[in-house]
Amino acid sequence: MQFNLAFIASAVLVAASPVLGANFVWFSGAGCTGSVVASESNVPANDCVGLANGGSAKSISYSGVPNTVEFFKSGGGNDFCTNGAALTFGGGSGCATAPNGFNLESYAFS
Repeated sequence: MQFNLAFIASAVLVAASPVLGANFVWFSGAGCTGSVVASESNVPANDCVGLANGGSAKSISYSGVPNTVEFFKSGGGNDFCTNGAALTFGGGSGCATAPNGFNLESYAFS
């Protein structure tokens, strides 16, 4: 009985642990190169994230994404996660580079 109680208590603590978010780094160059424009750690899922003051970057690296991540290009009707993603990737980590002639302005992940 003592073992079962300890196991149940451990399982409850693990289930109650906070879930850390994903990490993102914005770069001035393609392929996640060049200078770092901004970085965000432990970003919670299911929010649209964009740079302040209308900023954008050529590429964004990501890690810790549980399911999918969508990146939206800068300008016009695509700002702040609207009118369809320019790029969509599965969970994990990687680098997203904006299509030719564009920058990335925002992202959302789940």
